Amino acid sequence: MRDVLAIVLAGGRGSRLDPLTRDRAKPAIPFGGAYRIIDFTLSNCINSGLRRMIVLTQYKAASLDRHLQFGWNFLSRQLNEFIEVLPPQQRLDDHWYQGTADAVNQNIYTIEKNPSEQLLILSGDHIYKMDYAEMIREHRESDADATIACLPVLLEQASEFGVMKIDESPLERASASIPTKTAKTGTPSPKPASR
Repeated sequence: MRDVLAIVLAGGRGSRLDPLTRDRAKPAIPFGGAYRIIDFTLSNCINSGLRRMIVLTQYKAASLDRHLQFGWNFLSRQLNEFIEVLPPQQRLDDHWYQGTADAVNQNIYTIEKNPSEQLLILSGDHIYKMDYAEMIREHRESDADATIACLPVLLEQASEFGVMKIDESPLERASASIPTKTAKTGTPSPKPASR
């Protein structure tokens, strides 16, 4: 897994979790004492054999920066192991990140300076356990251009998540959207995902 670079998106405002996010980004919310939500993603990386991570921050990141500096400082840069925290650089435009693809694009210079066979783009504000090594193996074996991990959700919950429609064919094609609730019916209606 040394040829995989993990990009952890940790700039989430988490406005639905106010007041917990009034003074910190969603990935920095305490969980179970001294832990933070981002620790789930970082632990998944370490347990999957990934030791090269770039954390992209944005919104009220001071407590997250401190947590990463003091709680995740055991990796050795001399062995090409690291967790590097990057605030928005505004290298390409004078705006904050406009979504996942824009966050990656604005940091393409740093990503290219860390050569890798695959990029693993992760959310830093989800609570789950996953072996990324298994997904990376399946990705390599299938020779896919891209692999996306997702879970089914009920239609009533669709407006709370990004949504993906998957064909039943062996070469699964997917289309993604971010649903919004329509004013009249309260049912989800697709909105194109940001690029």
